[in-house]
Amino acid sequence: MAPPSKAGQALAELRDDLAGQVITPDDPGYDEARTVFNSMIDRRPAVIARCASEADVVTAVRFARGLDLPVAVRGGGHSVAGMSLNDGGVVVDMRGMQEVTVHPGAKAVRVGGGALMGALDRACQPYGLATTGGRVSTTGVTGFTLGGGSGWLDRKFGLAVDNLLGVDLVTADGSTLTATAEDSPELFWALHGGGGNFGVATSITLRLHELPEFAICLLLYPPEAGPEVLRTYREVIEGGPAEASGGVIYLTGPPEPFVPEHLVGTRLVGSLLTYAGGEEALRKLAAPLLALPHVSEVLTALPYADFQCMLDDPPGLRNYWSAEYLTGLPDELVAVYCALGDVMPVGGTQHAVFPLGGAIAQGPPEFPVPYRDSPWAVHPFGIWEDPAEDARAVSWVKDVRSHVQPWSTGAVYLNFTGDEGPERVTAGLGAENLARLAAVKRAYDPDNVFRFNHNIRPA
Repeated sequence: MAPPSKAGQALAELRDDLAGQVITPDDPGYDEARTVFNSMIDRRPAVIARCASEADVVTAVRFARGLDLPVAVRGGGHSVAGMSLNDGGVVVDMRGMQEVTVHPGAKAVRVGGGALMGALDRACQPYGLATTGGRVSTTGVTGFTLGGGSGWLDRKFGLAVDNLLGVDLVTADGSTLTATAEDSPELFWALHGGGGNFGVATSITLRLHELPEFAICLLLYPPEAGPEVLRTYREVIEGGPAEASGGVIYLTGPPEPFVPEHLVGTRLVGSLLTYAGGEEALRKLAAPLLALPHVSEVLTALPYADFQCMLDDPPGLRNYWSAEYLTGLPDELVAVYCALGDVMPVGGTQHAVFPLGGAIAQGPPEFPVPYRDSPWAVHPFGIWEDPAEDARAVSWVKDVRSHVQPWSTGAVYLNFTGDEGPERVTAGLGAENLARLAAVKRAYDPDNVFRFNHNIRPA
């Protein structure tokens, strides 16, 4: 019998050494293990290492390096570009590392590399604490945070990355370190927006804030009301407190209790005010929107963690998103935005505009977060089921970007984009930051092992 190949021997050792599960194309469950939420992504890694600990991550990275295999990292698997998968390489899959440990006295939380937003929110809720999370509960916390982190609470508490206190990292050579403002400060700076370029974040620590009350006002209107709704929403937000956030959205009426049955499947305009406070204060703030004729109304106090899972986008659909960050929201742009909503493909696709400002704009200016100063953003969010609709849906998203370009700052939040080329990576990190980021990349990943991301090439 011929001796096992180097790769075969290394794989056998990986199976022995990993506390978690090793899955290859011949193993049961392989197709399920390589499935991500965006069904447009169909990649076939050679090895999926389902890690159970930081030690497992070290073992998986060293295995990949020993065979010169490309490495992708999976936390939540929610990257619209499918960056948590590759073809023919190794996936470091941290879905087995979902611990969330709240330290209420310190107002901090330690989050495992595979934990989802819902687990973070639920763990913090009993203490009346929260931090800025994504707009759905199924996003992975680490990738979301290290990419910047925009959500319903960011106007009050800052971007997720503004609340980053520490990162436990496995680097490209299989070493471990903890980056904080005091330890490895240059790396810690780069992790504020630089995403997974510098290693595998096996856990992060985040600052928490008191959130004893939370409320929402969700109103639905006929689509022809869009311009008046958006102008009114703009005045409410720009004259309101940082506790208020949300957005205006064109959508197809979903089969939910708050949508009248005869409007399910039709084009609607929604206004959402989220409020880091009580119901009565929100009702006063929302009065101008409530005064407009509407077809559905939900105004209620509820736990933040409950709201976070109300708008989850279902897995298994085809997704293509993008965004433009704006210099403002003048009436001319309102008209352009609403006209684009009128031709939005009906189905799961959504067309959102949402506010920034508040604590986002007041946050630390030194981090590579160039969209911080934008007061508004447009987020075309293509979601559909039939592959035959791919060209139409993608074209509509690109049309939105093109038509709002005259009001774009040029900066962008990279978590809202797929693979749009190196120019957009520069737009998401800031041209003024690229040389410094590339130097950090060279120090911690000179061979660009971690390149399935919005990639920063080593200097």
